[in-house]
Amino acid sequence: MNVIELDAVSKSFGPVRAVDALSVAVPEGCVYGFLGPNGAGKTTTLRMIMDIIRPDSGAIRVFGDGDAVARRKRIGYMPEERGLYRKMAARNVLKYFGALKGMSGASLSQAADEWLGRVGLARHAGKKVEELSRGMHQKLQFAVTAVNDPALLILDEPFSGLDPVNQDLLREIIDGMRAAGKTVVFSTHVMHEAERLCDFIVLISRGAVLVDGSLESIRSRHESRTVSLELEGESGFLASLPGVEAVKPAGRRIEVELSDRADPQDLLRALVERVRVLAFEIKQPTLHEIFVKLVGGGDAEDS
Repeated sequence: MNVIELDAVSKSFGPVRAVDALSVAVPEGCVYGFLGPNGAGKTTTLRMIMDIIRPDSGAIRVFGDGDAVARRKRIGYMPEERGLYRKMAARNVLKYFGALKGMSGASLSQAADEWLGRVGLARHAGKKVEELSRGMHQKLQFAVTAVNDPALLILDEPFSGLDPVNQDLLREIIDGMRAAGKTVVFSTHVMHEAERLCDFIVLISRGAVLVDGSLESIRSRHESRTVSLELEGESGFLASLPGVEAVKPAGRRIEVELSDRADPQDLLRALVERVRVLAFEIKQPTLHEIFVKLVGGGDAEDS
């Protein structure tokens, strides 16, 4: 079952085409990444899914459509522009937003305290939002998004402003949500975040899909031209070998970039004739490498 379906969705702001005939299907129970450079149309797409803005054309279905009010209660949305009441205490913020989502009584208080603990803010429950650091504010915003246990979470740049420790904390929580059968959709322009978390991704640029699917299928479509080597002996001759475009050190290893038509096996044969080869690995392309190859310089403003 697909939780979200976008069918040829387009949106323009004046002369700017923010989203261009975008078609995406998000399966239930997965972590799905909307990736792309600033200005790619990620935020605009998420806002259309949330019905904050309407598409100019195309169709959007969430939970197969149905009653809009009931559907909204099953979704947690974390916008790019964080919006919490600065004068309220952290615990009261969670209880307030939980009440807006239909929670009440002991279950609301319990959920608020549980989420303060999960995001490491239990000791700061009585602090006003304006007294929290940027990272704490970010974690509180995530807790507000998830406090009512939604089936679908839509997160716009959720890792922005977090240090590495709290990035790991958020990843662990999202992993746990997936294990519990939740669906998590998030946007980012930082490829390693998606690589560590996502089951599926869509890479968009200038509002259009460049590539989508599972990480494995996307990598299989983009053959790596980089070989990681460890040699015994001198390596100064590498740059002169046929098919070698670039050579760069990588710690104890050396990375060799090959031309499009070069065969890594030809490189291996040339090496064993001259030196002892301790390691020879054709590197799997990273999302970052695929991103750079497909997008290049990217766009300018976020939309």
